[in-house]
Amino acid sequence: MNNIFSTELKKLYSVFTQMGDAVSKQIEQATESYINHDKVAAQNLVQQDNSINGNEVDLEKQALTLMTLQQPVADDFRNVITILKASSDLERIGDHATGIALETIRVKGSHRNKEIETNIASLTNMIRDMLKVALTAFQDIDLKQAQAVANQDQDVDAKFDEIRNNITDAIRKDPAVAEAGASYLMVTKLLERIGDRIVNLAEEMVYNQTGEIVELNQGRLHPND
Repeated sequence: MNNIFSTELKKLYSVFTQMGDAVSKQIEQATESYINHDKVAAQNLVQQDNSINGNEVDLEKQALTLMTLQQPVADDFRNVITILKASSDLERIGDHATGIALETIRVKGSHRNKEIETNIASLTNMIRDMLKVALTAFQDIDLKQAQAVANQDQDVDAKFDEIRNNITDAIRKDPAVAEAGASYLMVTKLLERIGDRIVNLAEEMVYNQTGEIVELNQGRLHPND
């Protein structure tokens, strides 16, 4: 890897990390707006989503310019392709966070369940921890951290099942909770999908280092989801 390519590649990784931090904040703000029933904050978040999309476009332009001008060898080429694929996953994570904000705007504030909303906040914290580990794995080129992301996703799936059961029980006890329950299910499913996307990030890091396409966690998200 020549010095110019190495310097530009570090810049790409820096942009990618900044994009990841922005997406993590987006997840936090989306869930907070939902739990606090804050439609104004949710609307602002929806409007800000274009900035995440713009970051992906900028990163893609930088990556394509780098490949065109520097003509990287196979391993270097794989580095760039990995960042492009991972940035696409970050953009989709941002889309899911925006989906939570849109649900905040749509749903009514009646018949809400504090316990379920507290569990949703807990799930959000688990998701953000996963993303932090995945971004660290990318930065440190740490295969063990990548596997740790997959292990965390199993905990996320278990929490998702727990919340889903709580929602079902709440509706069974009080049918008036049905509308809010459907909304809770939507938000929880979006968070679970974000977890699957984060596993994708870890898998892409493994591919970058080994050249092997792996599935770190079974039952993962369909690529088109």
